[in-house]
Amino acid sequence: MRISVPTEVKNNEYRVALTPAGVHDLVAAGHEVFVQRGAGLGSSMPDAEYEAAGAVMLDDAADVWARAELLLKVKEPVASEYDFFRDDLVIFTYLHLAADRPLTERLIADEVTAIAYETVQLPGGGLPLLAPMSEVAGRLAPMVGASTLMRSAGGLGLLMSGVPGTRPATVTVIGGGVAGANAAVIAVGMGADVTVFDTNMQRLRYLDDHFQGRIKTASSNPLDLDRAVTASDLVIGSVLIPGAKAPKLVTNDMVARMRPGSVLVDIAVDQGGCFEDTHPTTHADPTFPVHGSIFYCVANMPGAVPNTSTSALTNATLPYIRQIARRGWREALTADAALAAGLNIHRGAVVNPGVATAHDLELAPLADALA
Repeated sequence: MRISVPTEVKNNEYRVALTPAGVHDLVAAGHEVFVQRGAGLGSSMPDAEYEAAGAVMLDDAADVWARAELLLKVKEPVASEYDFFRDDLVIFTYLHLAADRPLTERLIADEVTAIAYETVQLPGGGLPLLAPMSEVAGRLAPMVGASTLMRSAGGLGLLMSGVPGTRPATVTVIGGGVAGANAAVIAVGMGADVTVFDTNMQRLRYLDDHFQGRIKTASSNPLDLDRAVTASDLVIGSVLIPGAKAPKLVTNDMVARMRPGSVLVDIAVDQGGCFEDTHPTTHADPTFPVHGSIFYCVANMPGAVPNTSTSALTNATLPYIRQIARRGWREALTADAALAAGLNIHRGAVVNPGVATAHDLELAPLADALA
């Protein structure tokens, strides 16, 4: 199969979809891998390493896209890439279509086969291709929150750990999944007073046992969440409904009652965000004020640490890429229900329930796409 890896073009996105080791693996299996020159530089993976691994290096993005049967990316295609779409192309990347109507419409119009990393789902509900980036984003969230709490960044001037005789930061994590649990790990390690909210009592029991009493856990309900958010110095939103828009759990009114200089970090921004006032920001301009509080809503948080993120992503995606390349996308998805759940759009039809609901579009049967 011809597999292409273009340079990411989203603002400050330094990740790349495949490491040189991943290229070597696919080339050794007999596939052709085309990589755009400079694609790995932001991840500290130079062109020479890709060439040594067997990649064919190309200068032009249009050429990289044109040669692809399977195109691998990290972030969703942006408007400048839409003209590269065609009906015999398979795209495998993070798509987050529930929060992106224009991209959804264009993929439908051009009849692209679009498989989303974030909706590949194991029988037990696990999201194996979202998990590594959720781990990275979760661990980053307390770090960027702590930085934003500094007075120079607009925060209230609070040290996360405090010092003897002063209080530590009060941190509320909304959502106890992979991202939320990793956020709690770092926030606790920084010495903060941490509470994790979730609706899943089994998950809260697991977190309570895992952290051995170093965090508080709370069953999420509107009243208790309101009290916790308004009393917090840092709120981390990490709520996810696979493939669908995130629920808006922190309202504008709640933010208005928070202490001025408080910070809110929305990890769920790719899926529309779980704060009412969330809108996507970039690493170049990451924050904005709301009622005296500071929102951090960068839509590609793991892009800040691309060497780690690229390696973690390839570790997770490569087994699925191997199957698609070896068997073809339709046979690979038919054989693996988890991978089949990743199919969002095929031949102008939406086959993912979350995407169809988000945009009020007709849902086509997955079985028809795989037939």
